[in-house]
Amino acid sequence: MDTELFQSSLAEKGIVLSPQQMDQFDLYFNLLVEWNEKMNLTSITEKKEVYLKHFFDSISAAFYFDFSKPFSICDVGAGAGFPSIPINICFPHLRVSIVDSLQKRINFLSHLTKELGLKNVQLFHDRAETFGQNKEHRESFDIVTARAVARLSVLSELCIPLVKKDGFFIAMKAAAAKDELEAGEKALKVLGGKVQEIHSFELPLENSERTILVIEKIKGTPKKYPRKPGTPNKLPIE
Repeated sequence: MDTELFQSSLAEKGIVLSPQQMDQFDLYFNLLVEWNEKMNLTSITEKKEVYLKHFFDSISAAFYFDFSKPFSICDVGAGAGFPSIPINICFPHLRVSIVDSLQKRINFLSHLTKELGLKNVQLFHDRAETFGQNKEHRESFDIVTARAVARLSVLSELCIPLVKKDGFFIAMKAAAAKDELEAGEKALKVLGGKVQEIHSFELPLENSERTILVIEKIKGTPKKYPRKPGTPNKLPIE
């Protein structure tokens, strides 16, 4: 996906990028490739691939959820900033918090957000499990999002405790989402979530399947969740 197709494809979805925003994406790409030589951020480094599989794919959540309000968003396990940084470039009024367990990635994101001039981004070097038990952050976000971090039964335990009641957990998944949803039903119920919308679509050009799950937080999460670091992955609620 070249930059012109990236811009026009987003415009078709009602997301019109200014020259400044296009410059931010260009700088993002250059910094990603530069830092990737020093540390492993992504296996995808070809420009057209980055624009399609990282930038466009991240923004696709906004095709199905209205980000126009001044929401607070937490991105769990963002890695090199996906999906929250591309979303924040498009919607700079959003208040973004990124949680990642690796200090090196936090260092990259700190440099990146400064260079891009993003004013509403906070970075936290922490495990999602301990972050979710922190009273300052627990059940405090309008939206919590994650992109391909873990299977849904595990991911729900890392994300839903951070969502405020009546807020949303937006899980960005590939083709196996329906199977994950079946296995994750118990976890959603236990943690206070309920699936509101399921959106499946194909990523342009390569036609790989994507699924976006919009899960509403309908009741508070029991205090014992999330459990200790590593436990959700070893013993998922299934």
